[in-house]
Amino acid sequence: MEEFINPFKSYWMAGFECSDKINCLGNRVDLLSVTDHINQVREDYERLKPFGIKTVREGIRWSIVEKTPYHYNFDAVKMMMDVGNEMKIQQVWDLCHFGYPEDLSPLHPQFTSRFVSLCSAFAHFVVKHYGQKEMVITPINEVSFISWLGGDAAGTTPFCKNEGWNVKYHLSKAFILGIKELKRINPYFKILSTEPLVNMVPTFEATSEEVEKARNAHDNQYQTLDIICGKICQELGGDPSLIDVIGVNYYYNNQWVYKQSENSYLHWNNEDDDPRWRPLHSLIEEVYQRYQLPILLSETSHSGEDRGKWIRSIATQCQKISEMKIPFLGICLYPIIDRPDWDNGQWHHSGLWDCFPEDGISRQINQDYAIALLESQVQMKHNSLEKENIENINLNEQLISALQPNIKSEETRYC
Repeated sequence: MEEFINPFKSYWMAGFECSDKINCLGNRVDLLSVTDHINQVREDYERLKPFGIKTVREGIRWSIVEKTPYHYNFDAVKMMMDVGNEMKIQQVWDLCHFGYPEDLSPLHPQFTSRFVSLCSAFAHFVVKHYGQKEMVITPINEVSFISWLGGDAAGTTPFCKNEGWNVKYHLSKAFILGIKELKRINPYFKILSTEPLVNMVPTFEATSEEVEKARNAHDNQYQTLDIICGKICQELGGDPSLIDVIGVNYYYNNQWVYKQSENSYLHWNNEDDDPRWRPLHSLIEEVYQRYQLPILLSETSHSGEDRGKWIRSIATQCQKISEMKIPFLGICLYPIIDRPDWDNGQWHHSGLWDCFPEDGISRQINQDYAIALLESQVQMKHNSLEKENIENINLNEQLISALQPNIKSEETRYC
């Protein structure tokens, strides 16, 4: 077996919201513009330096790149890539992050050919301007989630009910063929899949039939990866070699009580000591045992006042994962900059920096989150990727102290 080389420059990573999807009201929401990251990319990267973050997740915005079928404009992507190269920031690129061109949906008969063409155009663009360099790419973000949202919940394109599996099948087909096209043009591309990591459990009063349904609902989270890895739907050409790193996206509300009518989620604080709650390290171990591939926590965050408590909990769990000898590659804080809700526009206050649109999309660091992150970095400093950042981490405590007068109080921030 060929020795695996970690493709990421830092253990702690930052994700910038890049969805350009149509929301439940039929309106396009371009989060790179709404958060102003597209205009503040250099300043946003500069903000990461004191935290030793050298790897970020970004997105090309398919609807912006391809406004006319089979015609592509990568000018904005090139600007961002040039800034990343200049500032020595590694960028992991999503080609489709919940958004499609105006005339396209996963159920459109030309969806796969259009997506493969996008992959081809992107690959040729990268090779032309930057050479056959190694780059980590996510072809389609969270196939499982967007299949449910668009295919079962009618919350985005194609606004369907009871079509979730059909949407998932077609997205997975495009994913597989897109990977093959990317690697045909540049074999140095590395593929990162990103799927939600969930735990589905029955109610305490569940019948044996309901227990089985909850188990099936839990196992269904693996359908997309099973397709891509060729475990199921082999006619689509999936194979384990197509994926280099499995990314799992895990938030505070990713553990659910399965019910026939309406699901509810398990509280992560678990004050009632619910035995159905599973620690993160056991869920990641389950993924590793199933696929035997390196794993990245590709998204995690909490909103509001529990941000610091959440990241401390995540760090403790990830340290246990590393001690289990699982090839666990790092943690991506997602979003690193605050984001608004797709549908109602309300800001979540879930980033390391909060956004205040009334001040021209200004950024304010969240003190509790920042201190918790620094403490977690010190806690996990045994990680080889973090050793070079230890000196910076110690200096950061002085930085946070210096920033304190400029930080809005909790009362002001959330009123």
